[in-house]
Amino acid sequence: MSSSSEPENQSGVLPDNSGGTPRRKIFGYDTSLPNRDSAQICARIPPVEIFPVEEEVQPSRTKRKHDDQALQDLGEELVAVDEDKLAGLDLPERLRDAVMQARGISKFGALRRQMQYIGRLMREEGDAETIRAQLDAWKGISIEETARLHLLERWRGRLLNDEKALEALITEYPRADVPQLRALIRNARREAQAGKPPRSFRELFHVLRETLNPGSS
Repeated sequence: MSSSSEPENQSGVLPDNSGGTPRRKIFGYDTSLPNRDSAQICARIPPVEIFPVEEEVQPSRTKRKHDDQALQDLGEELVAVDEDKLAGLDLPERLRDAVMQARGISKFGALRRQMQYIGRLMREEGDAETIRAQLDAWKGISIEETARLHLLERWRGRLLNDEKALEALITEYPRADVPQLRALIRNARREAQAGKPPRSFRELFHVLRETLNPGSS
């Protein structure tokens, strides 16, 4: 015979000495309703502050595809540029190497993949705006545009290498957005020191173009 034990509770309800509704074990967890003590405890718990989450606006797939194709087209023009002019563009090392490698590829599939790779590098590392302006200038689109390009490049170089350059720029162009320029200069220097993609470096060119030539963008 088996040892004496308490009769099995067929209802699945176990007694609870807390004064609340008995705990039920049917579902493998405590389904007791809160008693008065539980309500007092909950009342002492401070409310959790919920902060709104800003939704990040992502570019549409169509626009992203269009931008990628534009960068690949620009990469094809780079591949066609002679080596002396290519050296004058001062491209990032990986982008320059990719362009040089593309010149030795003859198979269509391999070349297409290489151009896609160049387009990705253009987006991550290349200063597409400056490259486009220089290529257009070489094609004779505008001598005046070439002069503007060189002026923008000189100002960008001065701002990144001379602490007094921003003051000189403000004196010459009083409507310049000083806080934005100061932030871009600081971030561009940090990117260069950390070896990160030159996003602020490129953005600085765009802001300078609007500063020196309002309405040109």
